[in-house]
Amino acid sequence: MGKRRVPDLYRAPFPLYSIKVDPKTGLVITTGGGGASKTGIKNAVQFLDLQLVGERQYSASLLHSHDTDMRANMNMAVADGVIAVGQDGACCLMSFKHRTQKDGGKAAAKNAGNNVQQSSARRRAGKGDKAGQDGAAASGDASDMKNETAHISVKVLAEVQSDLNPQDPLQKVVRFSPDLSLLLTGGTDGHIRVWEFPSLKKKFDFKAHEGEIEDLDMSPGNKHLVTVGRDFSCSVWTGNQLAMGLKWHETLPEMAEKTYRYLACRFGIVEDQKDALRLYTVQIPHKRERRPPPCYLTKWEGKSFLPMLTAPCGAEVISTLAVSDSGTFLGLGTVTGSVAIYIAFSLQKLYYVQESHGIVVTDLAFLPDLLIKGKSIKGNNETALLSVGVDSRCQVHSVANRRSFPIWLVLFFCGLMVVGVILLLQYMFPGFI
Repeated sequence: MGKRRVPDLYRAPFPLYSIKVDPKTGLVITTGGGGASKTGIKNAVQFLDLQLVGERQYSASLLHSHDTDMRANMNMAVADGVIAVGQDGACCLMSFKHRTQKDGGKAAAKNAGNNVQQSSARRRAGKGDKAGQDGAAASGDASDMKNETAHISVKVLAEVQSDLNPQDPLQKVVRFSPDLSLLLTGGTDGHIRVWEFPSLKKKFDFKAHEGEIEDLDMSPGNKHLVTVGRDFSCSVWTGNQLAMGLKWHETLPEMAEKTYRYLACRFGIVEDQKDALRLYTVQIPHKRERRPPPCYLTKWEGKSFLPMLTAPCGAEVISTLAVSDSGTFLGLGTVTGSVAIYIAFSLQKLYYVQESHGIVVTDLAFLPDLLIKGKSIKGNNETALLSVGVDSRCQVHSVANRRSFPIWLVLFFCGLMVVGVILLLQYMFPGFI
């Protein structure tokens, strides 16, 4: 553990703010951009083809880049072939399809380049949304595409206003419910807005926090919604009714109530326990100090919301949290660019790279254990975590499978040791037995 270099998996031509892995196809989807400023930095949603090289290493190539004109893509959620992207105070929904073209080679690359030019022309003519429906347009040279026959089509479906802050509307977070029946958003106006999906009929719109929403997550079965605000509170909701507020500082009696604020929340299942559920929260210092105090991770029972364990997670300020599909691992990114993986059961650090990114880690995503099609992309790794940052880099952090012995072999050696000890005692002390 310590400072070491992690090779870049991919480097985008703009700051990256979000990353997700499509559980069906294994596509890595990243979003970001330079916003509305006229700096020449583009705004786009990009699709990467992730491949396992050998048993543990990965490579990625750009398949498609969907231009979003002057709107940066700050946060994202992925459902079944649908992406929900936060753009300023709105949530834009896009569908995507991944298929293979029969005619490959240079002709496919040429067509891709033509599609880019035609898309740009149509956007200049005022048909921006329609341009997004064009086929596999690569960002930059078409030779960046690893497989020229791969075809990604993107279509803008709808847009909803997800934040109504009169000064500077900004959607801070977006999630699909676990059963994909709801779309949930939170922004700078402190409101949680819930839409039925895919109809986008608004179901709830309620003031959840004073000030910005930092994070939210919904439990399996849509029973509880947990929200985090900058007002020091982490709240549990049933529908739009407040069920309770969490009090993490009560797990550390010496902790003053408003010296820390909540940053993130995530539900996670418990491996090998079908009905068990956990909630994980991150707490960071409210004020910066010359000698920064530690940040904290707290594990809660996911149904009663009783605190189970709180542990420090370093003095670097945490910027993002992720939980693996199996519920076994937690991923943390920091404002100084470091990446860490923790064991969910004990909240112990398993992996750490100091300042892996040059600046803030904006999002993390664990690779799925198995894709819906049954294919594994973890290789000979116990887990693998993708990270993106404002430095435009996408990296992969893997933990190799730890060597283990079969239980029968362990018992066999234990038996041999017992027999050996008895024989030694019999030799040293005749008549021992």
